[in-house]
Amino acid sequence: MPTDEGEPIWCERSATGQDAAQAFYEALAGWRVAPSLMPEHGGGRVAEADGMPVAGIRPSMPEAHGLPGWAVYLETGDVDATDSRVADLGGRIVFGPVDIRHVGRFVIVGDPQDMMFALMDTASAGASRAFGLVPLGTEQTCGHGVWIELATPDPEAAFASHRALFGWRKLGAMPMGEMGEYAFIGRGDLRPGAVMSSAVTGAPPRWNRYVHVVDIDAALATVRDRGGTVLQGPDLIPGGSYLANIADPAGNRHGLAGPRQAA
Repeated sequence: MPTDEGEPIWCERSATGQDAAQAFYEALAGWRVAPSLMPEHGGGRVAEADGMPVAGIRPSMPEAHGLPGWAVYLETGDVDATDSRVADLGGRIVFGPVDIRHVGRFVIVGDPQDMMFALMDTASAGASRAFGLVPLGTEQTCGHGVWIELATPDPEAAFASHRALFGWRKLGAMPMGEMGEYAFIGRGDLRPGAVMSSAVTGAPPRWNRYVHVVDIDAALATVRDRGGTVLQGPDLIPGGSYLANIADPAGNRHGLAGPRQAA
């Protein structure tokens, strides 16, 4: 299996109000957001950190009903073969496949528990730098994605389907008491995130993505000042950084990760 199969490579916000979404996330994540100059991008906007594209903000897609506000994109070398495996496993094709010139080929799918995500082949478009490395601080990752997390009603079934799709394995787990376990996923050197039970934890069933911020407390203050909501955290994680979950003013959820700068 190719080393990058299943690697998170992009995250995109579906927005009816792109101006409001842009203003909120520029203030929160330190992004520079600008309209794409390519007409084939359908009026989407591209967020950059350190001069590198890290996320997108695009008009809502009525044809992809039920797509979460933020969608996680996973790399695959063959979009059509992988989406066929999704269907064979009991999932569904939500939208696509579609070719986007200068970007790649993508499809939006729902796994057998109907947790939606996107598959993309970027082989002709070069390596993505939308996600950085963890633990935080191993490279300049502020503004980049650093972790993905699946809250699902059936973690064992999710492991089985994603093992069939990407060769992922359960690479240890962190016990959370009555809330079950926080099980780490990956394959070889690829350790993109974790899976947990939405039924036990009460977390909304979905894929979540965490972006690295300079100061977690300052970021959460920005969320509140800009009309968003802090849903959880900040919670200490191994390595000394903190995680938090927020909802933007339109109610779309997103994760944040970063240190505390205040003494």
